[in-house]
Amino acid sequence: FMFALRRPNTFIKTHTRNTSHARQYSSEVNIFDRNAKSMQRSRAALAPDSKDFDFLKEEIGIRLVDRLEDILVKDLTTVLDLGSNCGILTKHLKHSSKKIKTLYQTDSSEATLMRDASEYPDDPDFKVHRMIVDEEFLPFAPKSFDLIISNMSLHWVNDLPSTFQQIRECLKDDGIFIASMWGGQTLRELRSSFALAEQEREGGLSPHLSAFAGMSDVGGLVTGAGFALPTIDSETLSIRFKDPWVLMRDLQGMGESNAVATRRPQVPLDTFAATAAIYNELYPHPAGGITATFEVIYLIGWAPHSSQPQPKRRGSAKQSFKDLGKGQAL
Repeated sequence: FMFALRRPNTFIKTHTRNTSHARQYSSEVNIFDRNAKSMQRSRAALAPDSKDFDFLKEEIGIRLVDRLEDILVKDLTTVLDLGSNCGILTKHLKHSSKKIKTLYQTDSSEATLMRDASEYPDDPDFKVHRMIVDEEFLPFAPKSFDLIISNMSLHWVNDLPSTFQQIRECLKDDGIFIASMWGGQTLRELRSSFALAEQEREGGLSPHLSAFAGMSDVGGLVTGAGFALPTIDSETLSIRFKDPWVLMRDLQGMGESNAVATRRPQVPLDTFAATAAIYNELYPHPAGGITATFEVIYLIGWAPHSSQPQPKRRGSAKQSFKDLGKGQAL
């Protein structure tokens, strides 16, 4: 590692691309502008009203930790919060039903990572270390963590297969990987409104929102990375906003603005106005304002271990499902 210590045992700046473990990974995939995303997160974290925009990630974080509580059976020595944002999961993990000795928070934005650091003073029973880390290049040694958790960050990763493989390698045997990320139906109303507005006003189309992964895609990636006992599920949140301008302001406040590499440097205000008008017309909320859809995909995978349930050898069954139709007990 190449470290520049800011506060002993508290903040570590690491340049992951120069580490021996991360060097073996390189991505030719360039869907998102990672530098732009880091700057967006930093601007959002430095805003005076930054905490006002935590509501969605906070709610999803609670639901993610609830899923974790259902599968935790032992205390954890080391935990990695990958893409931790401002440490939204920290207070929930600190009060987990199972003891966590050391938590590593990582994010690509220093401002984001340190925004709430003062709220968690040194605690010998719950040590928190903060590191600047790119989610695409993990600098950790193999089998370093009992648990790797990620809340609403991985949908901005260019090369998910590589990141998932690195996560699996960083887990100890029988370690847990659990994460949440946006799914393909997220902001479908805003996406279609932009498309209609841009065609009407400018006669063409350009990317204004990320093409988020679908549930089946994520399931294939988890399995392909070598995780055992994969579990994938999703839920759809329908949220009311005052108008499209408030929705877009909140997305910016969350650090979730457009970071597609091929995005336009500027969009005419006239196109934004047309987008808002179309959105208001096509997607009103029954109680007033507009509706915005957010699909959240939750995934769980385990680092393989001999103690885990294993499938029987193919052809070893002694009864046939055909017998069910004959009324025979299996």
